[in-house]
Amino acid sequence: MLLNGDAAMADDGMVTGMSRRERRDVPAAVESAKAPAEVQGFRAWSKGRPFIGSAMVAVSGIEMFFSGQLDIGHLHVQLGIEGLQATIIPIALLLLGVLAMTMPDHHVFYGVLAIVVGLYSLVGVNLGGFFIGMLLSVVGGILVTAWMGGARKNAGVAVEDSP
Repeated sequence: MLLNGDAAMADDGMVTGMSRRERRDVPAAVESAKAPAEVQGFRAWSKGRPFIGSAMVAVSGIEMFFSGQLDIGHLHVQLGIEGLQATIIPIALLLLGVLAMTMPDHHVFYGVLAIVVGLYSLVGVNLGGFFIGMLLSVVGGILVTAWMGGARKNAGVAVEDSP
């Protein structure tokens, strides 16, 4: 496969035996041409929205939901008014993650709400899902809020100087 340090083509069409710097110089069109149409469609869809931050917020909601339903021996770990907060907060975070992913125009609103709800989960849901869910939701909310997708769309538009 690899002789004398030369790059060779693997069976799947990927270039192997290259350093990271050399792989970086390979045009993206060459690599993406080998990807199936579904993968290319998903890449195009996910580039136009705060995907990573939204996924982190949604995963934090799922993590908090399961941490709020823990049963350790005879000790049922749950805080809040009869467990209502331990159900509503994770559902709200999951909904905020899905909404930020599907409606990226309102990413600042959803990101700020995810940060606030994630911080409140420290009190309302078992120390914010034992700190893991809280950290995921706060970091994900920051990523959603700081997403600059709208600026890239308008970057090519020239702004006229007013007299």
